Amino acid sequence: MIEEIRMQHLGVIADAVLPLGKGFTAITGETGAGKTMVVTGLGLLLGQRADSGAVRAGAPQASVAGVWVVPEEGAVADIVEDAGGELEPAGSGQAELYVSRTLSAEGRSRASVGGRAAPAGVLSALAEELVVVHGQSEQLRLKSAVAQRDALDRFGGEPVADALRAYTGAWERWRTLDAELRELTENRDRRAEEAARLREALALIEATAPEPGEDEALAERAERLANAEELRQAAALAHGALSAEDGDTDAAALVADARRQLERASDPALSGIAESLADLGYRITDIAGQLAGYLADLDEAGPHELAAVEERRAALGTLVRAHGSLDEALALWETGSARLAELDDDTDRVSRLDAEREQARAELDAAAETLTAVRTEAAARLGAAVTEELHALAMPDARLEVAVTAGTESAHGRDDVAILLAPHPGAEPRSVARGASGGELSRVMLAIEVVIAGTDPVPTFVFDEVDAGIGGAAAIEVGRRLARLAERSQVIAVTHLAQVAAFAGNHLSVVKASDGAVTASSVRRLEGAEREAEMARLLSGLADSDAALTHARELLDLGVSRELLG
Repeated sequence: MIEEIRMQHLGVIADAVLPLGKGFTAITGETGAGKTMVVTGLGLLLGQRADSGAVRAGAPQASVAGVWVVPEEGAVADIVEDAGGELEPAGSGQAELYVSRTLSAEGRSRASVGGRAAPAGVLSALAEELVVVHGQSEQLRLKSAVAQRDALDRFGGEPVADALRAYTGAWERWRTLDAELRELTENRDRRAEEAARLREALALIEATAPEPGEDEALAERAERLANAEELRQAAALAHGALSAEDGDTDAAALVADARRQLERASDPALSGIAESLADLGYRITDIAGQLAGYLADLDEAGPHELAAVEERRAALGTLVRAHGSLDEALALWETGSARLAELDDDTDRVSRLDAEREQARAELDAAAETLTAVRTEAAARLGAAVTEELHALAMPDARLEVAVTAGTESAHGRDDVAILLAPHPGAEPRSVARGASGGELSRVMLAIEVVIAGTDPVPTFVFDEVDAGIGGAAAIEVGRRLARLAERSQVIAVTHLAQVAAFAGNHLSVVKASDGAVTASSVRRLEGAEREAEMARLLSGLADSDAALTHARELLDLGVSRELLG
């Protein structure tokens, strides 16, 4: 429920507060006063597209802020929490939700939900849970097959919802299996070619049996073998300098002699240096041993080893060229067997999937039949209930039918749903998409909402001139039905008919004032004489006409009487 809305610099509205609350609120005002801006402002709070043309001339930005009373737990609370916002506890399991939207003259838009900035999409998600808006565009939408099916499904309640969920699950399972099976059969040749290529690649990798990093190690070995003589000479000279085998003076002997000289001295400071020389001697001996091993390895290697290394490198090169690197080839070896097994299993998989798809089709057929059955039963009840409502809406001879017929299979079932109207006795029922006038469509839409509200209540309904194209007794009945709808939900109606406004428990007037240069509008709650005067203006165009005032009082008494009786 919307508790209050404040609008600033929106169209002709400079600054206005709309106190709303429970029940039925009627919003009236002179032509051009800004009634449409009320619906525009509410649309901004509901995430509708922002149009910079709605910003009041000369103002840098327009803003709309609203206070909703919502359950502390549930879908709305989850949306707010996901957006990072917070609800303000209001007691009795209720909470207040603060929502705002600003629109700059340059077209930039910002939204806030529960005190946190949020994208407009969050407002749209909240709107799905909080408000149903009906205007001329929504009446046109009722002409669409999708809207008519949705209306029936809403009326059908849990039985239809359960059947639709079961059908949707079966539909998704069948589509998934069908797509997988088609992919297998349509691409069987391609998959066979892939299996042949993969089998050949794995055979080559298995025959080559590469080791991780082997190509780099072999490249280093080949480089060494190709320069063996030069390397042998360098290593031999270095080894001889460190440890001569012919008794000549070498580095090891010189270091050992220096150490002995220092050990003979009695100065403790030289003892540390002697220990360092001892360590150096050990290191020289170790390095000399490494050089000896290196020379032995070169002596054992010969031209035959270099040829073997190059041959092995050539074999590894074939894998590198095929897969980009040796690591990629090894990775394919790790995963390729599983993929090959999958590809080789195509025939068996086709048989298994075909059987599973047939089973899924049988389940889908059963779910579709159940959905059609519950929709057909709900359609009969909806048609009868809406027909009764239309009789009360000054269409005493009208008959509404909801036809459920076989249609194209989709995620929503196999049913085509059509709302048919026979406005007069003997008239053939025709689709409201073709046979209903504007006034008839308004009353059909209202009757449907009144009936559906009994099984699928909506927190707030907003009607933008739902009374367009009607008047007289029909208008009075529209007012009665809006008041009846307000027994279960909050109802906000922008209207130009006194017969409708008379049934509102809360009457707001959009008041236009002019200072000669700037026209601005504000909103006032009307009571007593002010309300009578506004009702008289709606009836005759004259707020002080005695006849109109008398008629206005009669209408207000009618609305009060209904409230007392209700």
